[in-house]
Amino acid sequence: MQTPEVRAGLLSRRRFFQWTSSLAATVGLAPAMSSARALAEPTLPEGEDYYDKLGVTKIINAAGTYTMFTAACMPPSVLAAVQKAALHPVRLHDLQQKSGEYIAKKLQCEGAIVTSGASGAISLATAACMQHANNISPLAMPQAIDGMKNQVIVQKAHRYGYDHAMFLCGARVTEVVTMDDYKRACDAGNAIMTNFFNAAEEEDGLPGTAQIGREEWLRVAHDHGIPCHIDAAADMPPISNLWKYTGMGFDLVAFSGGKGMRGPQNAGLLLGKKELIDLANQNNNPGDGVGRGMKVAKEQVVGMVAAVDWVLSHTEESMQGDYQKRVDVIVKQVKDIPSVKTETVVPKIANHVPHLLIRFDPAATGTTTKEIVAALRAQTPSIELNPNTGRKPNQGIPSDANTLVVGVWMLQPGEDEIVGKHIRAALTKKA
Repeated sequence: MQTPEVRAGLLSRRRFFQWTSSLAATVGLAPAMSSARALAEPTLPEGEDYYDKLGVTKIINAAGTYTMFTAACMPPSVLAAVQKAALHPVRLHDLQQKSGEYIAKKLQCEGAIVTSGASGAISLATAACMQHANNISPLAMPQAIDGMKNQVIVQKAHRYGYDHAMFLCGARVTEVVTMDDYKRACDAGNAIMTNFFNAAEEEDGLPGTAQIGREEWLRVAHDHGIPCHIDAAADMPPISNLWKYTGMGFDLVAFSGGKGMRGPQNAGLLLGKKELIDLANQNNNPGDGVGRGMKVAKEQVVGMVAAVDWVLSHTEESMQGDYQKRVDVIVKQVKDIPSVKTETVVPKIANHVPHLLIRFDPAATGTTTKEIVAALRAQTPSIELNPNTGRKPNQGIPSDANTLVVGVWMLQPGEDEIVGKHIRAALTKKA
């Protein structure tokens, strides 16, 4: 079944073809246009469902903007922009430059690049800082940097799997815990940048997560002339975060495009100081630096520009209010089940949107979290809950073994009713 967004996208494409056919007729090109369409349409019927054709199971995403669940769906205006961009070749360098200038102006920063996701943004940020610190060519990385500055200073609590995005450039991590550790690492004189994982501050006060706050982190690094990068991949909304961190003084900021921004999943943004953004561009596709394989197609570049426009057309209140309505629909379905208690939580930083927690007593319901998750996955369409379901607290979501976590913000219209109905059935063993 076509979603409203798909229908809107197809309609936009039809209107575009109608417009281009009309324009061609006015300049005597209508026969050529008609011939081109006649050749194309039989081989690629509009609206063919390739998920069905390939046998790929569609899901209801009650999890969130996770890559393993293909993140967000693009809204109609973004989808239409992607479709139109696919119809015309351009010079990629021109598109990258103009899109960066446009986004930087919209997001109140000096420079911007559309990247291959937030991980690609981290790699380009590292390459720019490596080049800046050592005055080297993009082609020197990573094989010709022996004896050069190559350290990225990171708090121990901020280490993660995305470190590999920095290692691609030949960088290595210097780990710190205390402020004294941090000052010593800066004094060593071999740092090219610092990396701050924004979502790590979710866990403030928990054992083992003592850390240096953003302001102090920035002050010490800048006192030593070291650029600061912040990974804010999943940290929109709030919308204001798109200019908050550059405004605080972070030299480079990475955002994912396919999460709360609702752009293409394989796109992201690197924002920051023009000098460093210019160097990042030197390392970017279609050049021969470390970013060569991090290709961002013309469709994705335009999609991210459209996503920025889409985000800025909303208010924080309208977005969050819509998510809360979806929570309320599901709560209504389950609130009278024995032992069930519901709670809405909004993580402080990453995925800063309402999440529904459904707590229950397995002895009263006669079913376990594992069984409920399996029952929901077995539905048609299959339903995926947030991965924090049945886990200990993580990044601002206070779940436990007997808690279902429902991420509502990626649900399509009407799916909140379906999710609520099937959770109720699973909790009452009527699935």
